[in-house]
Amino acid sequence: MMTMARYGSNDIPRAKQFYDAIAGILGGQRIVDTDALAVYKGPNGNPFIIGKPFAGDPTPGNGTQVVFDAPNRAAVDAAHAKALELGCKSEGEPGPRGPAEMNMYACYIRDYDGNKIMVCRTGD
Repeated sequence: MMTMARYGSNDIPRAKQFYDAIAGILGGQRIVDTDALAVYKGPNGNPFIIGKPFAGDPTPGNGTQVVFDAPNRAAVDAAHAKALELGCKSEGEPGPRGPAEMNMYACYIRDYDGNKIMVCRTGD
């Protein structure tokens, strides 16, 4: 159903530092690179864009989050650790989430602009 997701930032070089690191852990890569935006694509799913807003200042939404698929649980742990190493904020340590039958393992982090990200692995 979703074609793409986008978050805003006024500091694209700094945003690229964060998303390059997280994408590398999750098997993704930057596929478009300009002064105003960067587009990332992983082995699964659709593109994610971080870019300057068309108008006004970027603001993180209340209740808004993007979910990135991890290839394994170790990648969830690594993405969380990398975010903290880069000076970003944890919104939830890696661990089981939801009902046991979902077999979901995830963490929650905030990027440099305060946007909420869930890094998730469903299955082992």
